[in-house]
Amino acid sequence: MKIASLLFLLLLSASVINAQNGTKERISIYSHAIEGNLVNDPAEREVTVYLPPAYRSEPTKRFPVLYMLHGFTDNDSQWFGWEDHWINLHEVLDAALAEGQSKEMIVVMPNAYNRFRGSMYSNSATIGDWETFVAKELVNYIDAHYRTIPGSASRGLAGHSMGGYGTIRLGMKYPEVWSAIYLLSPCCMEGTMSSVNAEFSKSVEAVTKVDELEKVGFGVIATLASAAAWAPNPNNPPFYLDLPFADGEVRPEIAAKISANRTLYVVDQYISNLKKLTAIGMDAGLQDRGISASTKKLHEVLESYNIEHQYESYEGDHLNRIAERISTKVLPFFSEYLKFE
Repeated sequence: MKIASLLFLLLLSASVINAQNGTKERISIYSHAIEGNLVNDPAEREVTVYLPPAYRSEPTKRFPVLYMLHGFTDNDSQWFGWEDHWINLHEVLDAALAEGQSKEMIVVMPNAYNRFRGSMYSNSATIGDWETFVAKELVNYIDAHYRTIPGSASRGLAGHSMGGYGTIRLGMKYPEVWSAIYLLSPCCMEGTMSSVNAEFSKSVEAVTKVDELEKVGFGVIATLASAAAWAPNPNNPPFYLDLPFADGEVRPEIAAKISANRTLYVVDQYISNLKKLTAIGMDAGLQDRGISASTKKLHEVLESYNIEHQYESYEGDHLNRIAERISTKVLPFFSEYLKFE
């Protein structure tokens, strides 16, 4: 009898814990915007959706939505613990709720891993129209299939690394979609090419077959991914892109195309849009030196235009404190600035 009672209590406590945790589901959304890309990446895109505990317990309640963008070489499956990874966002979200650091919200992450290991959340004939997919198709799908609070006042956008770049890119282009944005260690915000290492140039140019892409190192694939997103060329198979160098020499016209997509070189064109946002936040670890420096520069640009925002640097590198920052900074930020029922 005692054993039966103990088992009952254990089952009861497990069910209580379950009731206090959110649930996640991985769905697929067909993207007409990505359909027809030149490298034949699938238009059917995986998306992970986190539903907070009250989504089950209060069946008429509606919730704001935080859209989160993962970094280069990552995907939504890794970030949400479907696979072993350096972060488990599901656990981070549950813990933040349990500790009172976050209000309950739906969290959505699309899979932006493509043939080049990352879409840069940008548009090109080569990789497809990722801006339209995220800002329109994905948002419309989530509003149609989940109990969201529709409208920009209840939508936030955040991302890490490539996802941080995607956040500022999409945030400053689509202020009618999101009202608040937060950048975690955003990459790719500056950089020009006046010279190139001859050996590096040779190693990139040596990649000539699609099946070689999964084998090359980070620097090589990052160069190809940037070119696919920002210097597409429909007449240059098999990758349908132009490199910013050839035979160890910079090609200035191609390098300029790529630089034209760096945040710090275009942000002045979007100041009126940035002023429409309710809240902007950003941070980077001091040991993540290049990214920390460019994040500070973005902070200084916004300051020069008297755009209110939150900026912080901290002791940390590109990865080691991201889970903590989401829990203690990002989720409280959106809990404050998004509109809830």
